Amino acid sequence: MLCWIVGPRNAGNGFKHAATSPASCWFTTGSPLNIAKCSEVKMRRLPLQSCLGATELPTTPARVSSLELQTLSRAGQNRAPHQQLYSRNPVSRVNPRRTALPTMLPTLNPVRTPVRRTYTTASTAGPATASPEPVIHPLFEPQTSTWQYVVADPTTQTAAIIDPVLDYDKCTCTVTTRAADALLSLVRSQGFTISHILETHAHADHLTAAFYLQKRLAAAQDGKRPVVGIGKRIGRVQSLFGQRYEVASEEYDGVFDVLFEDDEVFEIGRMEATAMHLPGHTPDHMGYRIGDNVFCGDSLFHPTLGTARCDFPGGSAQALYRSARKLLALPGHVRIWTGHDYPGEGEREAESWTSVAEHRARNKLVRDGVSEQEFVERRNERDSQLSAPRLLHESLQVNIRAGQLPRSDNAGMRAFKLPIVVQAEGL
Repeated sequence: MLCWIVGPRNAGNGFKHAATSPASCWFTTGSPLNIAKCSEVKMRRLPLQSCLGATELPTTPARVSSLELQTLSRAGQNRAPHQQLYSRNPVSRVNPRRTALPTMLPTLNPVRTPVRRTYTTASTAGPATASPEPVIHPLFEPQTSTWQYVVADPTTQTAAIIDPVLDYDKCTCTVTTRAADALLSLVRSQGFTISHILETHAHADHLTAAFYLQKRLAAAQDGKRPVVGIGKRIGRVQSLFGQRYEVASEEYDGVFDVLFEDDEVFEIGRMEATAMHLPGHTPDHMGYRIGDNVFCGDSLFHPTLGTARCDFPGGSAQALYRSARKLLALPGHVRIWTGHDYPGEGEREAESWTSVAEHRARNKLVRDGVSEQEFVERRNERDSQLSAPRLLHESLQVNIRAGQLPRSDNAGMRAFKLPIVVQAEGL
């Protein structure tokens, strides 16, 4: 398995196999005039486990800024709506260790709302007391191929944001808020009140914008701060990567407001949502069922892709197969909303959802008739050929903090730690 460490961006899509000249990266320490410069080193291809397990951790400075959004693209297929009543008594668990949030964040600039489609599984029939079906706004973030979702109760205009992205440019070490500002623009234009920001897991391929959004929304909603929720097993992931990257425990303890139990039911407006444990990609992975929709994160991908990888610490192909079959045991019309799509240039448009029936019929890895042994063999073989995610180290260091960036050091610099694997003698 191969890992790209550092190097200049190639044609705006990925990286070169080797740097032909040093690249520059810039960071700021609080003032736009206080800028320092460093040089990137040549890129190398390294095993994932070596990449995660290296003991030497140099720091990479980060620059924080806020930019206006360039219009994001999204696509999908419109399918016939359905409705199925699904209800349980709502409960909620608040994390008692939630700490006070820092106040310094970039200034929010006006942005354009991305091109998108709006979906609903609601029908015109049904009792007035039934939990309403959501209106769903999918937004595709193309740099990380991530689907973000705004899921709204049409009766109260209360909504949740699922898996939001904080932009990070690896070459310039710059953090921006373009994708998050697009979500805020959508929320503002629709008149939504956000009650929840939901994470399916601690992502290893993009930084979460949960912290940034929570601060901005609290100000816009007259102090009504949305809660940030994730599965209850996140503590194990935080402890593992906190030690690996030498992150002090006080920087990640209690940063999530709600730690969901398996099958816990909670309310978004009048809608009932259920937290579903879907391990395999990561051990802490959760999905969220809202009406006839499941937001499965990095569990099932488009049927032509199959599933997410399972080679991260605590990942398991056996567990992912069982999670997939759990999803595919739902009624055929239920929509599975994915966390990513990788359509390939010119092959098809990115799609945000596929029905359970379609997955059963044509998912290349877990369709009906594929045994657990067959899936495990194919998944493990495929994972052995994959490179590590491009933003692996930066993502984990931010996401175990629920979207907060590393604290400034004594020199006033905010920096990520990146492992070095030495494959030469005499160094």
